[in-house]
Amino acid sequence: MAESNLELENFIRDVPDFPKPGITFKDITPLLANPRALGKAIDAMAESVSDLKIDVIAAAEARGFLFAVPLALKMDIGMVPIRKPGKLPYKKHTYSYDLEYGSDTLEMHVDGVSPGQNVLVVDDLLATGGTVEACCKMIEACDANVAACLFLIELGFLDGKQKLLKYPTISVLNYD
Repeated sequence: MAESNLELENFIRDVPDFPKPGITFKDITPLLANPRALGKAIDAMAESVSDLKIDVIAAAEARGFLFAVPLALKMDIGMVPIRKPGKLPYKKHTYSYDLEYGSDTLEMHVDGVSPGQNVLVVDDLLATGGTVEACCKMIEACDANVAACLFLIELGFLDGKQKLLKYPTISVLNYD
């Protein structure tokens, strides 16, 4: 069981100038290395969506998987991986989307979500919102519902929430 007196912020390390000068990277590896802090993070994420009806969790690779799997276990529901092209072996849905400088593509197995299911989209961090927005659009293209988007960390100063206004967006930690 996670200890309530742990401050999750103490397990998020700032790494200046990564991946490029001027960026301060929020490193979650100290949190992942501490089972009590990780447990508290998963508990906090589960509690923040406890009033929602959720049938399945979807997460984009790779760091979203780190929180989606234990969260799915805690909530006793399944988890659907959303991956970059060429990583999934079965029939899949493909969704391409534009980025600031180029484009990207995501894929999900055709049996990942079913029409009418309520899907919780999980990622470790909300920055600009582009990848999670693409996940949500792919889920909706499958006639499933996005119940909410859940993040451990939100970089509020990057305004990624603006791309997700259509969905309830929940973050455990917010850095403005």
